Amino acid sequence: MSYAQELQEHARLSILRMLEDAPRYTSNVSIMTDLLPRFGISYTRDQVVGELHWLRDAGMLTIETIAGVVIATGTVRGIEIAQGIATYPGIQRPRPKV
Repeated sequence: MSYAQELQEHARLSILRMLEDAPRYTSNVSIMTDLLPRFGISYTRDQVVGELHWLRDAGMLTIETIAGVVIATGTVRGIEIAQGIATYPGIQRPRPKV
């Protein structure tokens, strides 16, 4: 697996983890772009939007745009991935919290 693919899988998990921690499992692209560097991932807004669309297509979250702001909300499936209850190809599996 290439570095870019590995980074993508980690970014997708990090996005789902952010949504898991967010009130109502909802956040916007601006906040996610600002928080990803805390996970060691520096993505542009366009890259975050691209990952949100990938995750939406996989059923992990929903997306809506309000006044030009892209907002994502985690689904049960996406939150289960973030918690390590389920797995999905293309998303890094979280390590156990021991």
